[in-house]
Amino acid sequence: MVQRYQSPVRVYKYPFELVMAAYEKRFPTCPQIPVFLGSEVLRESRSPDGAVHVVERSCRLRVDAPRLLRKIAGVEHVVFVQTNVLNWKERTLLIEAHNETFANRVVVNEHCSYTVHPENEDWTCFEQSASLDIRSFFGFENALEKIAMKQYTANVKRGKEVIEHYLNELISQGTSHIPRWTPAPVREEDARNQAGPRDPGSLEAHRPGSALGPSLEAVSMDGDKLDADYIERCLGHLTPMQESCLIQLRHWLQETHKGKIPKDEHILRFLRARDFHLDKAREMLCQSLSWRKQHQVDLLLQTWQPPALLEEFYAGGWHYQDIDGRPLYILRLGQMDTKGLMKAVGEEVLLRHVLSVNEEGQKRCEGSTRQLGRPISSWTCLLDLEGLNMRHLWRPGVKALLRMIEVVEDNYPETLGRLLIVRAPRVFPVLWTLISPFINENTRRKFLIYSGSNYQGPGGLVDYLDREVIPDFLGGESVCNVPEGGLVPKSLYMTEEEQEHADQLWQWSETYHSASVLRGAPHEVAMEILEGESVITWDFDILRGDVVFSLYHAKKVPRPGAREPGTRASGQLIDKGWVLGRDYSRVEAPLVCREGESIQGSHVTRWPGVYLLQWQMHSPPGSVACSLPGVDDVLTALHSPGPKCKLLYYYEVLASEDFRGSMSSLESCTSGFSQLSAATSSSSSGQSHSSSLVSR
Repeated sequence: MVQRYQSPVRVYKYPFELVMAAYEKRFPTCPQIPVFLGSEVLRESRSPDGAVHVVERSCRLRVDAPRLLRKIAGVEHVVFVQTNVLNWKERTLLIEAHNETFANRVVVNEHCSYTVHPENEDWTCFEQSASLDIRSFFGFENALEKIAMKQYTANVKRGKEVIEHYLNELISQGTSHIPRWTPAPVREEDARNQAGPRDPGSLEAHRPGSALGPSLEAVSMDGDKLDADYIERCLGHLTPMQESCLIQLRHWLQETHKGKIPKDEHILRFLRARDFHLDKAREMLCQSLSWRKQHQVDLLLQTWQPPALLEEFYAGGWHYQDIDGRPLYILRLGQMDTKGLMKAVGEEVLLRHVLSVNEEGQKRCEGSTRQLGRPISSWTCLLDLEGLNMRHLWRPGVKALLRMIEVVEDNYPETLGRLLIVRAPRVFPVLWTLISPFINENTRRKFLIYSGSNYQGPGGLVDYLDREVIPDFLGGESVCNVPEGGLVPKSLYMTEEEQEHADQLWQWSETYHSASVLRGAPHEVAMEILEGESVITWDFDILRGDVVFSLYHAKKVPRPGAREPGTRASGQLIDKGWVLGRDYSRVEAPLVCREGESIQGSHVTRWPGVYLLQWQMHSPPGSVACSLPGVDDVLTALHSPGPKCKLLYYYEVLASEDFRGSMSSLESCTSGFSQLSAATSSSSSGQSHSSSLVSR
């Protein structure tokens, strides 16, 4: 694989002629560059008017490699041939170099240029590019590649320092100005002497428009290149190879991407996320750009208006800056009813809001960079977990959270500078176990977790936030205007009938289903279980009326006919002619569920077959037992204006070992859910277990 290097534009705030005088001091030896052992001139020529000066040198470089590698290669130094074309009239110096040592095994090419700054003729610009192609090297190709690139980038940085050293030396010696070149009169005799055959390696081969012409065009200045001062000022300190990756990826986008080119700080985030592996960063960035275009994310801040319910109950908002100048976002997750928000506005609206927060975060970082005069590329999040409980760990909510983490990790890499987690309760390790595998390792290193009141005092928040910025609810001095959250009223929960757009309805049906239960017309859901020990989990809310929930097992699939394993059938499914105890059996005791209650539970199956979740309208005691309604009863119920129960439900079938693995850590928590975990863990005994938890 060919390794490439491209430097940014480095600017010397000195005239071209003075920089050239400093450059010539590097030869024939340069003590400031230890690996440069010396050089000798092979050929030299000038144009008749003296405007163009061509020098070809042989340069010896010490091999800075392990002794074993030098012994195997049989060399202590390598030879490069360097050709310099200095044009005083155009004020340019073009440099081309290639290796002579091991040229049949390793190919190194380098192109450099010194040119006049396009906006200030008293400044000089320098650009450098190189390529390394290791074809074979005694089985040490990878080692040689790493050594060569490390040494090359170190010399790149050193080269700029050497030029500045000699510039200072010239100025200290009283040479601060060198006149520009002017054409001298050419005598007729000199002109005749200059005429005649030319050496192929002489000036004729390097005149303007010859083989070196394209190199000048390739490295000439234009208004769309990055200079080193801009990178240092707006993007931060980068190594030479990191600068090269940024420039190469940016150039690739300019040539191939149809549409708006991302900002430099945005490109740099993707490079950092992939440890500056150019191909991986390019792939990640392209996928993100496609995603942004598909979902019109570039217009999100102009078009997104969160629902009033979200503004009231979503407990998050921006709050000044941290001690390093990063924008600070506060999220009071423990006070937020994530389950209620999902049921009231849907997962898609919540995701849209999270995306808008990330877009706003990037915008605030740009503002902080301009305000502080130094690069701010990420923001800090203060996550308050006081109030976090088992309600936050219900499975659909965790699945939605994992989806949001995945979207943010893929499209907003390296935007989180630090995550301060305070007042983490005992249940937090459970949540962390579930989500941490989906968080990038680089991101996880930025997490700081404080339990109890450990965030107070030295080593706590004061190390990262000024005291006047710490919010009042954490004992600080700053009044925080972030919404306090709270429970979302169940009356605000959405149902399918209330959905206005087909796309919202489709997204909603992916998580929750709504159902109406009439007197004499229960709602039933059938699931076919192929393996004995599986786990059926459910979560539902009673929005209106009282219902009785039951779970049944049947050996055959009820109408409306057989279905593929894993698919659901719903409505009224139990056949009228079926007899309880013969055709099907009850495996979950009837549970009376009152209006406003939320029910979560599970059942570890013992036998394969069909399992049916059933909700029917609650009748007075004595009539709860399952006597199946007749056809006339059902028709009467459907056409009568009588009472109707409404509910939202979610269910999932899991392999027993998977469910037990994800919930076993709950046993250490003080919660009713520990019963669920214990029941699941004992499923190997061959018995069928179930558990339901009621919350109001």
